[in-house]
Formats: sequence, C-alpha cells, structure tokens
Amino acid sequence: MITTRIRASDMDKPLLNRRVVGISLAVLVAAALRGNSDRSLASAGHAGKLYRQHQSLMVYYGERYDTIPDNSLLIIEDREMAESFIRRRVESTILGYVSIAEVHSGRPFYFGLRSKGVLGALNPAAPDAYFVDVRSDVWRGLLLNEIIPAILKNGYQGIFLDTLDSAETLELQDPVKFKGMIAAAADLVRAIRSAFPSIIIMVNRGYAILPLIPGEFDYLLGESVRSTFNAKTGTYYRRTEQDIEWQRARMLEARDRDPSLQLFSLDYWDPKDRAGLARLYAEARADGFVPYVATPDLMKIVPEPLPSGKSP
Repeated sequence: MITTRIRASDMDKPLLNRRVVGISLAVLVAAALRGNSDRSLASAGHAGKLYRQHQSLMVYYGERYDTIPDNSLLIIEDREMAESFIRRRVESTILGYVSIAEVHSGRPFYFGLRSKGVLGALNPAAPDAYFVDVRSDVWRGLLLNEIIPAILKNGYQGIFLDTLDSAETLELQDPVKFKGMIAAAADLVRAIRSAFPSIIIMVNRGYAILPLIPGEFDYLLGESVRSTFNAKTGTYYRRTEQDIEWQRARMLEARDRDPSLQLFSLDYWDPKDRAGLARLYAEARADGFVPYVATPDLMKIVPEPLPSGKSP
C-alpha cells in the first residue's frame, strides 16, 4: 500500500486525493479519450485497451516538478501539479487516486462514514488510515456517485485503485467477521468499470482479488516486490527470495489472464547505492516489469543509474 499523507491545507479541498497517476500516450489517442465518456464502449472493450505500452515509471510526492519523462507512467501526489499538466496539454494521461478499502482521517467524507459505521479499525501500517467495509452500499454509492465523478470532471482520464489488499487481508485474518470482503472488492471494481467504461484503471497489488476481475483493469503495480524499507530500524532491505518469487508469480499470473495487461513495480532502496539501484532495475526488467526505485517518502526524484560509460 502506497502511504498517504494529508496536509493541513488539504483538509477543506474536494474529494480528490493528492496522489494521481499519469500515463504517457500518443497525442491523438489522448485527445480522443479526453472527450470520450460514451458508455457504449463497455460492450466493445473499454478505451483503456487502446493505450500503448510504457517504458518508464516515476512516483513523486513533492510539489514542484515540471518535466514528465517521455512515454512514462507518472504517479504524483500534488493535485495542483497534476492539474497544471492537464491545462498545458502535456503528452500524459492523469489518473486520480482512489483508496478502495481504507479511508484517511483527513478526507472530507471521513466523519460521515464513521457516523454510519462503515469504518473499522486503524491500519497499524498506515498512520491515520482506517479500514473500510467494502461490502457497504454507503461506501459503494460514495465511490460511484461522488468520489470518482469528482476526479473525472476535473479532466483526469482515469483512476489508480489502491488498498485492494487491505480487503483481502481482513477476510483472511477473520473469515467470519469479514466474510465476503474479497468478493465485494472485486464486485466494486467491476461496478466502477461498468459505470465508467472509457477510463483507464490501474490497481496496486490485491492478488486474491485479481483472479476475479481479469480484463477489468489496464495496469498492475507491484509494490515492494524486491526491496522495501523498515521504518523502525531506518534501513532498506531486500525481501527473501521466497517473497520475491511469490509476488512475481502473482503478477505474471495476472498477465497470463489478460495478455494486454502491463506490469509495473515500485521498490524502495538507498539512492546513494547506485549499484543496488541498477541491480533492482535490471532484475525487474528481466521479468518484463516497468520499474521505479525510490525512497519510501517519495518526496524526491531518484533517477535510474545510467549504464556504465554513459554521461547524463
């Protein structure tokens, strides 16, 4: 799960999350999709399948950045920055962030959901984020009728779905109390695709849910596939080979179910260790993933190490 942060200045802003995803594409395709919300696309295959494959990924949560790499998928946190890209008609598609199974206490709809009993316990791995019951009609209606439309009306071409894995974690931990969470999360993704057939959808992890929704999303992100960060010790570490192979296999299985699906990976590593960064990039690309390696706060851009002998 990608960490969410809410600043005080954002507390009174619309339903848009400050993280968005941008996907570079051919200019003509982008122009066509910007004005296309025709729901008849659902029967013919949604517009997302028209998007080309991408060569790079960058995730950035800072506030000032003017350059988008060519043919890349860009995830940024600052909404104003994303909107400036849209106004400038850059060669990128901007996706809005949607958390499926968690709600941050800074969201404007947090207290309403809390009062209606939709929210559960605090996620110990995500400060100020509370689990949400994806089986709830209240939550489903809010997503389909308010949150997602608020994102799309601002010019975004689609959404990035995060925290799917929280729904499956709850059901696996307590199959009785949270019975049906996995199925409900899958049904929610299908409902989003049905309601908004022409948008681009990217999902983060959620491997127990993915077999239930093949063809319903366009891009898959694997987070911390090979390396991650321990906040308690302040150290980066490589995952065990067993853990690496497990997530790698789930991602490849998803692509087997939908050959048009493109796979991306986000890992965390010390930016001073250029050799370590290069190794992570090389291993991910060998698997057919489009990688990005950064620091866990994602507040600065960590460039990919250049091949030996090449200058910037």
